[in-house]
Amino acid sequence: MIVTFGMLVYSVKTSFHDFTIIISLFQMRWRTILLQYCFLLITCLLTALEAVPIDIDKTKVQNIHPVESAKIEPPDTGLYYDEYLKQVIDVLETDKHFREKLQKADIEEIKSGRLSKELDLVSHHVRTKLDELKRQEVGRLRMLIKAKLDSLQDIGMDHQALLKQFDHLNHLNPDKFESTDLDMLIKAATSDLENYDKTRHEEFKKYEMMKEHERREYLKTLNEEKRKEEESKFEEMKKKHENHPKVNHPGSKDQLKEVWEETDGLDPNDFDPKTFFKLHDVNSDGFLDEQELEALFTKELEKVYDPKNEEDDMVEMEEERLRMREHVMNEVDTNKDRLVTLEEFLKATEKKEFLEPDSWETLDQQQFFTEEELKEYENIIALQENELKKKADELQKQKEELQRQHDQLEAQKLEYHQVIQQMEQKKLQQGIPPSGPAGELKFEPHI
Repeated sequence: MIVTFGMLVYSVKTSFHDFTIIISLFQMRWRTILLQYCFLLITCLLTALEAVPIDIDKTKVQNIHPVESAKIEPPDTGLYYDEYLKQVIDVLETDKHFREKLQKADIEEIKSGRLSKELDLVSHHVRTKLDELKRQEVGRLRMLIKAKLDSLQDIGMDHQALLKQFDHLNHLNPDKFESTDLDMLIKAATSDLENYDKTRHEEFKKYEMMKEHERREYLKTLNEEKRKEEESKFEEMKKKHENHPKVNHPGSKDQLKEVWEETDGLDPNDFDPKTFFKLHDVNSDGFLDEQELEALFTKELEKVYDPKNEEDDMVEMEEERLRMREHVMNEVDTNKDRLVTLEEFLKATEKKEFLEPDSWETLDQQQFFTEEELKEYENIIALQENELKKKADELQKQKEELQRQHDQLEAQKLEYHQVIQQMEQKKLQQGIPPSGPAGELKFEPHI
């Protein structure tokens, strides 16, 4: 994968913005989806982290080269068009001319759309593959739209108009992949990835407000004695969680040396930033991407969070990891391309902050929301629950009406059978042969 454009794929982990989840919101209670979504996020993040080898002393290795035969799959970006993005990149890199241009392009050239013009020079074979990828993506989006409309039980919608909401491709030409499509894909991915962290912070804030809302609602159901017991238990667990070892400042020498000693199994007196960088450049591409950076904070997070402890919230742990990574990126990533080069890393180790950092404030030392924000959020919850209740009432009325019609039809059917039986009995009394199912006469042969 070419690094300059591949950074669009490496930038973030799996998140809670897949478009299919949006569709399911119309089918299930939003509260349940939020909690399931947070659980899914934790699972994906934990499985995505790669372990750093501890049984090889790489301090004695001068040059670490990537193994060309091993293809390293980039992590899921969390974008709903992630697969399409990666497939387009893979196809474009098969073209020698485009690959050379991509290698020489800087991040601004990619973002500005100038690189998209090079699409006109790629081979016919590559263009044909891109055309097929776009047709498949448009077909997938149409299926998503149909699923959404079906869940809303809505008909008569303009599918072509709804395709406008997807800004990563040109919907006006669903059969051909043009330079416009590449430009739109790059700009959409860049914008979405830049806003991704912000969205995750907002979702975390909602998660915390939901937790507090549920806690308060539960307390309302208890008598005074039970309520005091629960409040006391809550405060006790809070203090227990806050009683943890000191957390080193992310990206500081103390923090990195701790990883060097405890994770890499190396002598802290031999700490060397350049060797450390090569050790943790897991895919040996010459960069520390966001995933590789976040893996460095696991030891610090384990000081605060333990999945076995009732008082430790693993969703909060991932928010803490995100904050640590953002902080280090802001300090080290000077060209803001969401990748840390060896040069950037070494320059950061020369700063005063690397040797004498400020103390790091963990989440338990911060307030996530105000009382006003919580009240506003609860108002939104109330409105949504009222809407759900209205829909439930409407569905119940429809169900009752259908049941009434069913009962009415059953009664008519019973009444019809009773009339037929009475008519048959009269015919028998009058000596008339009984009728068949279609009304034909039945004649019994004489023996």
